[in-house]
Amino acid sequence: MSQLQVLRAKDYPRMPWKNGGGSTEEITRDAGVGLDGFGWRLSIADISESGGFSSFAGYQRIITVLEGEGMRLQVDGQPTRPLLPFDAFAFSGESQVSCSLLGGSIRDFNLIYSPERYRARLQWLDGTQQVFSSASTLLLFAAASQVEVALTGQGTHVLGRYDCLRLEGNHNLQALNIQGRCCLIELIAD
Repeated sequence: MSQLQVLRAKDYPRMPWKNGGGSTEEITRDAGVGLDGFGWRLSIADISESGGFSSFAGYQRIITVLEGEGMRLQVDGQPTRPLLPFDAFAFSGESQVSCSLLGGSIRDFNLIYSPERYRARLQWLDGTQQVFSSASTLLLFAAASQVEVALTGQGTHVLGRYDCLRLEGNHNLQALNIQGRCCLIELIAD
């Protein structure tokens, strides 16, 4: 039986970064407490100055700038392209990573997942879309002030900015009719 939750941005707990350099709002995760034991985790981080990222050995990361001018990462000594808003970038969680802000402070969106436990697909959508997915876990993160999503047999839901819809235990081909800028994440347990 599938289980649907709408998570509101105002309720996200704030927690310190693993390296102590800042703080994160945790949106949701599959399991675990603190920074241990999860198979996947979604969060929003506020970065006010250039500096190093926390290491997450055994995980993959996908990061996207939500607010601000952007940043450039240095991943294992190699510079990345400038990462501008809504331009997702993937890297290994165990890489040595630092960022240089392109302007002032930024806010970013992070998916961290264990590739030994999950296969993940992340895509940014904008406008009106119809998407089909059979992933066991579907996450829809709203990046606009209003995002509307209708799911087969689950009704229509209106999400505010940075709210997240989480559908667990999906066993069918799910049709999602989406209006607005959002990120769709599909997770399949291996």
